[in-house]
Amino acid sequence: MRIALIGFGAMGQLVATLAQRSGDEIGLKINSRQAANGPDDLSMKLRGHDVAIDFSVGAAVERNVDACSRAEIPLVEGTTGWKPQENKIRELILERRAALVYGANFSIGVNLFYRIVEHAASLFGSIEGYSPLIEEAHHARKRDAPSGTALRLHDVMADKIKGAIPISSTRAGYIPGTHRVGFDSPADQILLTHMARSREGFAEGALLAAHWIIGRKGVFEFSEVIDEIINNKKVL
Repeated sequence: MRIALIGFGAMGQLVATLAQRSGDEIGLKINSRQAANGPDDLSMKLRGHDVAIDFSVGAAVERNVDACSRAEIPLVEGTTGWKPQENKIRELILERRAALVYGANFSIGVNLFYRIVEHAASLFGSIEGYSPLIEEAHHARKRDAPSGTALRLHDVMADKIKGAIPISSTRAGYIPGTHRVGFDSPADQILLTHMARSREGFAEGALLAAHWIIGRKGVFEFSEVIDEIINNKKVL
C-alpha cells in the first residue's frame, strides 16, 4: 500500500514509522504549510497513491477532502475540530463518489471502550438513582475541549440515559489522554477509565482504517471498521 501523509507532526511521523515497519510505502510526506497552496496543487501531489492519512489541523480538513476526491484516492481523516463542516464534507464525498473514514479517536482500545460504555449506560439507564458523568484530561497543547472522544462518549450514553450528562475537561502539563465515565449514587460510584500510554494506538488504528477503506465508496466512521472486524471475528 502506497500512503500519502498529510500533516507530518508527531502523529504523522509515528504513522510513517509503523507503516514502513509493516511493509507499506510512504510516497508523500507533506506538512500543513506545504499543503496550503490549495486543493488543485495538493491533488496533483496525491495522484498515484492508494490512500491518504490526514493528521494536520481541523481548518484544513475540507481542503484535504477536496484534494483527495480530485485525486480519486480514499482519505483516512484523523484530525478533529471540523464538526461544523461535516455535512458539507459528507455531501462532497457522496457527490464525487469518493471515500472517507473518520473518527474522533482512532485508538482500537478507545473504540472498544465505546462499546463497554454503551452497555454500561444501558444498564444504569434502567435503574433510578445513578447520575452519569464524563471526565477527560489531556496535555496543555491539546486545542479542543471537550475532546472529540468525550463528545462521542456523550453521544453513546445519551442514547441510553435520560437527562444531562456533564463533561469536565482538564488541560495541563503533560497529562496522557485520559477519559473516565462514571455512574454516581449516594451508595456507591462506578468508574470506567481509558488511559492512552502512547500515540501508537492511534497510528495503528489509522493504518487499519487505511487498509480497510481501499476499494470502498462513501463516508464511514471508524467504529464501522471495528464493527465489521468484530462481526467477522477477525483478529485486530
